[in-house]
Amino acid sequence: MSTVPQQTGWIGWIGFAAIILILNGAFSALQAFIALLGSNTYYAATEEGLFLFDITGWGWWNLIIGLLLVLTGVALLSGATWARVVAIIVVSLSALGQLLLIPAQPWWSVIVIGIDILVIYAITAHGRELAQANG
Repeated sequence: MSTVPQQTGWIGWIGFAAIILILNGAFSALQAFIALLGSNTYYAATEEGLFLFDITGWGWWNLIIGLLLVLTGVALLSGATWARVVAIIVVSLSALGQLLLIPAQPWWSVIVIGIDILVIYAITAHGRELAQANG
């Protein structure tokens, strides 16, 4: 006799994580297009000094991560098991990219890193429930 594991409300959180992945990817892609189509230099004046960035490389990085986030979010909504693993990897890369951007955009970077951590938690802690609900 097998017991069916009880589903919790975290399945909804995984759907939330998928939607956040899609939105985060769309925001990253938008930032990438602005970086690629705009000026080639970004600067931020802080108390420690002046930070200069060549934003072409950063724009390509954000475009690739953004597209991967959107595709992974769509796959996660469909319940694909592989999407959970890929989502954790891509969200981790997104958080690392934002970590490098803290000197230029501290509030935005910290907010995105926090959301990325919440997404990773939802997927790792309760991802199996989604697979069991779909399977």
